[in-house]
Amino acid sequence: MISLSSTFKGNSPNERTYPPSPTAAYLHIPFCRRRCYYCDFPIVVVGDRPPLARQGQPSYGVIDQYLPVLQQEIRATPSLGTPLKTVFFGGGTPSLLTAEQLKALMDTLDHQFGLEPDAECSIEIDPDTIKPQQLAGYIDAGINRISLGVQAFQPKLLAACGRTHSPDDIDVAVGLIRQMGVTNLSLDLISGLPNQTMDQWIESLERAIALEPTHISVYDLIVEPMTAFARWYEPGQSPLPSDELTAEMYRTTSNLLAQAGFEHYEISNYAKPGYPCQHNRVYWENRPYYGFGLGAASFIHGHRFTRPRKRQAYEEWVQGLTETRVIQQVQTMGDRLLDTLMLGLRLAEGIDLTVIAADFGDAILNRLLSVVAPFQEQGWVAVDAPKEGKEAQAQHLRLTDPEGFLFSNVVLSTLFEAFMDEDSVLRA
Repeated sequence: MISLSSTFKGNSPNERTYPPSPTAAYLHIPFCRRRCYYCDFPIVVVGDRPPLARQGQPSYGVIDQYLPVLQQEIRATPSLGTPLKTVFFGGGTPSLLTAEQLKALMDTLDHQFGLEPDAECSIEIDPDTIKPQQLAGYIDAGINRISLGVQAFQPKLLAACGRTHSPDDIDVAVGLIRQMGVTNLSLDLISGLPNQTMDQWIESLERAIALEPTHISVYDLIVEPMTAFARWYEPGQSPLPSDELTAEMYRTTSNLLAQAGFEHYEISNYAKPGYPCQHNRVYWENRPYYGFGLGAASFIHGHRFTRPRKRQAYEEWVQGLTETRVIQQVQTMGDRLLDTLMLGLRLAEGIDLTVIAADFGDAILNRLLSVVAPFQEQGWVAVDAPKEGKEAQAQHLRLTDPEGFLFSNVVLSTLFEAFMDEDSVLRA
């Protein structure tokens, strides 16, 4: 198994000491009844037929086979002594798990790493997969945040992207979640779907707002290779909305959600005050995290590694864990600089320039400011003055909302090109 030391020695002006242990864990539950037409995630399709009754509970045999392997991987990962503050069950469709199956996974995590009493524990749920007794069991197991995969409120759009639920299912699921006392509720929406109009998009936003979630994630459709959409559509061409229309959808989203009291805290995420997703902030702040399950990624003390995406290969990988097979990439100082820029600029507050100077040196800081200067003139990038009472050098570099966020790919690709070969400079 990988050796996890507490310090990563880098070739930076100051040696970087990483936190002694990740405090976040992601578990990939790869099972879906069918594959959505836009999805390129590592999943296993179980079909639309009802699951078999096993010991009085509905369960899919393939899930029964997967979970012991997932638990084996968790138990084989050494604890570094810091309890988990966030847990996220993603997929796939994690809500295909029975309450007993989810509790077994939570118990395994708690036994191996420990869980903070107030840990944020999230699960992704499809609106037509959740029942009262099942949800009650999830909550008893420790789930306190739900991400509901809404995507759209129009039946034709839901069918067009391969979703199995209806708008009525959304209302029923939200009602059930409220009835069970869960207040931390996130809704997922997708803009830029085939034949989607601005009126439909505004309707989806308004109906989402009316359900009073504490968080809304809005993703612009990306036509990924090897998906059904990639076979059917050409990006930027009809029946997909034009780039101009999707840009206007983004601006409209930012405006409507701001009026409804949501803070645009990350490129694709909006939250009521006090309700940003703490787990996802771990990724954007480039902090370490555990990942478990098919295709899941981890970042531990400068090591990034990803599990196999195929079920048999993943099971064989878990059975024969060795250091040489686990480590896929050791993060260099150049990697860390790029990760800090690419991830940090997704957040509304951007990146702390004093941290850039301390970790990578004044030469890198000055070059960074030079590279983004043209975008600052365009109004896509801002360098905020320090807040009152702060030291003069405590400045933040951020993308503006909405235009900087809207054109983030242009800014980030320019930064990537400017700093992709930075290891030689940082070693100097």
